[in-house]
Amino acid sequence: MSLNQRIIPVNIEDQMKTAYIDYSMSVIVSRALPDVRDGLKPVHRRVLYGMSELGLSYNKSYKKSARIVGEVLGKYHPHGDSSVYDTMVRMAQYWSLRYPLVDGQGNFGSMDGDSPAAMRYTEARLERISDELLADINKDTVDFALNFDDTIEEPTVMPTRIPNLLVNGASGIAVGMATNMLPHNLSETVDGIVAQIANPDISIDELMQFVKAPDFPTGGIIYGTKGVREAFHTGRGRVVVRAKAEIQATDNGREHIIVTEIPYQVNKANLVAKIAELVNEKKIIGISDIRDESDRDGLRIVVDVKRDAMASVVLSQLYKYTALQTSYGVNNVALVNGRPRVLNLKEIITEFIKFRIEVIVRRTRFDLRKAIARAHILVGLLIALDYIDMVISLIRGSASPEEARNGLMEGAFIKDQDAFWAKFGPLIGEADTDEYPREEGNALSEAQARAILDMRLQKLTGLERDKVQAEYDELVKKITHLKAILDSETMQRDIARDELLEVKEKYGDERRTAITAADGEISIEDLIADEDVVVTISHLGYIKRTPVSEYRKQSRGGRGSRGSKTRDADFVEHLFIASTHNYLLLFTEQGRCHWLRVYEIPEASKASSGRVIQNILSIPKEDSVKAYINIKNLTDEEFVNNNFIVFCTRNGLIKKTSVEAYSRPRSGGINAITINEGDQLIEAKLTNGDQEIFIASRSGRAIRFHESAVRGMGRTAAGVRGISLNEDGKDIAVGMVCIPPDEQDTAIMVLSERGMGKRTAYSDYRLTNRGGKGVKNMQVSDKTGGVFSIKAVSEENDLMITTRSGIVIRMAVSDIRVMGRATQGVRMIRIDEADELADIAVIRKSEEDEVEGVLAEGQGEDGAVGREEEE
Repeated sequence: MSLNQRIIPVNIEDQMKTAYIDYSMSVIVSRALPDVRDGLKPVHRRVLYGMSELGLSYNKSYKKSARIVGEVLGKYHPHGDSSVYDTMVRMAQYWSLRYPLVDGQGNFGSMDGDSPAAMRYTEARLERISDELLADINKDTVDFALNFDDTIEEPTVMPTRIPNLLVNGASGIAVGMATNMLPHNLSETVDGIVAQIANPDISIDELMQFVKAPDFPTGGIIYGTKGVREAFHTGRGRVVVRAKAEIQATDNGREHIIVTEIPYQVNKANLVAKIAELVNEKKIIGISDIRDESDRDGLRIVVDVKRDAMASVVLSQLYKYTALQTSYGVNNVALVNGRPRVLNLKEIITEFIKFRIEVIVRRTRFDLRKAIARAHILVGLLIALDYIDMVISLIRGSASPEEARNGLMEGAFIKDQDAFWAKFGPLIGEADTDEYPREEGNALSEAQARAILDMRLQKLTGLERDKVQAEYDELVKKITHLKAILDSETMQRDIARDELLEVKEKYGDERRTAITAADGEISIEDLIADEDVVVTISHLGYIKRTPVSEYRKQSRGGRGSRGSKTRDADFVEHLFIASTHNYLLLFTEQGRCHWLRVYEIPEASKASSGRVIQNILSIPKEDSVKAYINIKNLTDEEFVNNNFIVFCTRNGLIKKTSVEAYSRPRSGGINAITINEGDQLIEAKLTNGDQEIFIASRSGRAIRFHESAVRGMGRTAAGVRGISLNEDGKDIAVGMVCIPPDEQDTAIMVLSERGMGKRTAYSDYRLTNRGGKGVKNMQVSDKTGGVFSIKAVSEENDLMITTRSGIVIRMAVSDIRVMGRATQGVRMIRIDEADELADIAVIRKSEEDEVEGVLAEGQGEDGAVGREEEE
């Protein structure tokens, strides 16, 4: 260390704090955040100014991108070349900026995330709209500052005529803060600014009548205006955008989802890959193929939907699990007077209007100075032309140009001073300027004298003199107008308005992003017809839904038609009718509850086996669905709090729990009832708290008691005794029905394991207490087998019976006559020795009108309808 140097100890904590604050402020002010006035960060501003200085306007030829990058790097932006090139590339991408500022030629990347070609291969020039950002930059409209090495000057802000911050947005991460401003439509933004110019006290809600919402370069659909409104009012919010998709049907009945617009800044290739990944992982079902058919004419993604799936449901899944739906967090942070601020819509417009008026005032002052300076020269020329002979004599008699100039300045050519000052005095006074001072007593300034000496001889003609006079008169009018502008804020605001309307006329276009007022997820119910379908669940867990019209009505005793194609060792175990809009509460034999919308069940033909329910719900393989309940709306508080679900198990236990306990769907299901070892759930019914409960056993007995005999219990309770079973270990409860008080004329349909059945009046069963053995329900024997199932029916019902082999038969309840409790019944369906009953479902008679093409065929090989077999 040399002798003249010394070490100064500093506290490292203070030094790091100071250095970090300096660094963070540099990032905030000079790198990451845009200026509220022109909406540009320093690097964008430098690229545009550098291209302007190279003369790359929209009507000039392109120049190599490497030439532009070198110009910007060498003069204004001393950072990496990639930062400059990437900035220029983004300003040229039509999918990145709502109104691109650079016109690129060559490979500038794609929506698939492809990188642009190297800068040595591409060329660029400014877009025409960039002229509006640079307009009047040479008229002292903005401040200039020295560049990084103090050799040349660069603008600190662009004198933009377009509200670039709003129309193109901005995003950036600084130290301790970030900004994310979304793009908007130029026409709407200009209309909003014009409205605020006319009414400075306009409210944000009134502004939103003009500036409706963000407008993205890639289109899409904004769902919900709540986030937009919040962002406009506070500067922060959340905007949800969905892709524009259309469902199309082909001639062969297949459906396709056609995506033509995707959310802003979504990588198309990654989006397609993500959809394919979700299909492979079975998180999205119902898709057979996905193709990217985009070309130079536009974006097009085609999703092929399987025959047994609904395109509307698949589309909803795509919105839920992929970037086809994206949310954008709005954070309107920008630099105002060099300081970062969070701005709402009105504050952004206010700052822009203030800046435009400042630019107009500075431009007007510049034009005024130039006009006065020119008028000053013209006054000198008019004087010279009026005294042309004397001026020529003075010049010819001067020994040097300096002597001639001094003579002109002193007015040596003027003979009558009083006449001169009387004629030209007012003109000289009006045209005097600080830029060209005139000494006291002199007739002309040095600038005027030089202009006279430089005057060409052709100016001596009478025509030229008239031109000088006309130019001077025009300048006087211009000077008067410019001074009036400077003196009137109203005129300044009018000029700002007119220039904005001119910009709108030249560059305004239609909105690309649609707006819908529906907040949250799209209502799938609006896309799906509300109609009844047959829902089938097999023993191995295959589920499907089929239109009722596919089943043919048959007469009692027939063989039936094949209703479901089952696999080996599988059989149809549940078959029931439900509306597509209903909530389906599925209860498993292990006492779990799962939720499913009926429209989410895959649609399949009557002969199809359906889809494994584990692919739709999180049900363990060792568990299976045993009961179901259709509920129209789980969000109706009055309904869920005043209705109950009554459970019955195979061991004869019964439990009643409020529907409210099951009104909050969970993807993995919940415990609905505690099942003891060796027991399982057999039925669950929806009640209103004032119904009668009817439980039947396999041994042919049944019990009837009022629902009030069962107190309400929690979800995890096991229940209480509903019916006492035989102690031989073979008896089980086979079914439960719940009868409202006003439906006492209902009949009980009893079906045995060998296809025997009967209809008995409900009034035949006396009301008893809960927990007893009950009364005789059916005369069982080896011929009938044990009781298989019971159902509550009326004359208006049909029955649909299915066997384990998949045979289905449909018949009218009215065809089966009412019998006593202690009878065997009649033959309902012929069952082969190796076959057994699987399920029986009750169908409303009114559905019969909806079934088209009802056929009378298909009864049985011998056409017999069966005969009554009573005890």
